[in-house]
Amino acid sequence: MTGVDFDSPHSARIWNYWLGGTDNFPVDRAVGDEILELLPDVATLARASRGFLERAVTFLASAGVRQFLDIGTGLPTANNTHQVAQAVAPSSRVVYVDNDPLVLVHARTLLTGTVEGATAYVEADLRDPARILTEATHTLDFSQPVAVTLMGILHHVTDTSEAHSILATLLAAVPPGSYLALSHATNVIHGAASDEVVRQWNEVGGEPLVLRSPGEIEAFCTGLDILPPGVVSVSRWRPTGETPPEVDEFGVVARKH
Repeated sequence: MTGVDFDSPHSARIWNYWLGGTDNFPVDRAVGDEILELLPDVATLARASRGFLERAVTFLASAGVRQFLDIGTGLPTANNTHQVAQAVAPSSRVVYVDNDPLVLVHARTLLTGTVEGATAYVEADLRDPARILTEATHTLDFSQPVAVTLMGILHHVTDTSEAHSILATLLAAVPPGSYLALSHATNVIHGAASDEVVRQWNEVGGEPLVLRSPGEIEAFCTGLDILPPGVVSVSRWRPTGETPPEVDEFGVVARKH
């Protein structure tokens, strides 16, 4: 497992721990437990975020999208993007992008899609969108609509101008009819408790994180058509069944016209 840091916590592995996975190290579990003590709802947030991914991808595949660029995919769990998309449309093509060597080790788990479709993995950082796009062209046809998904990753780009620049590069590469689906950490539900989680995270969590308001998240969709219900708690984006409680991660799906 060359290149994997066993001594420093990593967001993908902590997230995996909160989701009940086993692809994490003692240092990840220790930090994860510290955060759970501050904000017990964070495990609920992790599950709600995963549910948003599943519902958004199901919607997009049902709307006719057959290509997905999943940036910041994290470690494999149940119902990964290719599994959800290909369950709706077996011909769906998915490119996963992450910068964690541990995710690369588990890429073979991701690379088991349908015969009709395709899955691929790119080891790259969100801050290098040009490289991501170049590598993705080996699998995706950028003359046809692409769904760009950024689930719980853009808040690690703490410079807002840089975040906008990254999105501009990615969205300029996809044609009309493409979509952006993203989720982002906020503090509008738990306020000071979420602020304290981020403070501690930034001290020990490795990859810095910044909270943004729903308005700032909406600004990432400038020039796109935001689909109903707009920028909402990920738990409240087209939920099934009873209305769930809100969590401090908001999500949005928008279409390029």
